[in-house]
Amino acid sequence: MQLLLDAISWICLLSGGFFVVAGGIGLLRFPDFFTRLHAASVTDTLGTGLILLGLMLQSGFSQASVKLILILVFLFFSSPTAAHALAKAALHGKLVPFVKR
Repeated sequence: MQLLLDAISWICLLSGGFFVVAGGIGLLRFPDFFTRLHAASVTDTLGTGLILLGLMLQSGFSQASVKLILILVFLFFSSPTAAHALAKAALHGKLVPFVKR
């Protein structure tokens, strides 16, 4: 049973790391602010969520896993809210999205 939990934990950790790295590459490669913001916010939420899930599986049921759950809940509410606020501020500041014609 412990081997199965370790395998699932490592799958979550590695896939979370992959999504975080893919988001970093997206920040460098995408053409404008809005696509970069989308890449950062989606991969931040998904990648960090998977990493925290993998860490929760590694720690078992303990005080550390409760703290990781609280961090995960805070992250799931704050990251999309911050991305939305940044996008609204950019639109309010008259930043136009890049449209390839």
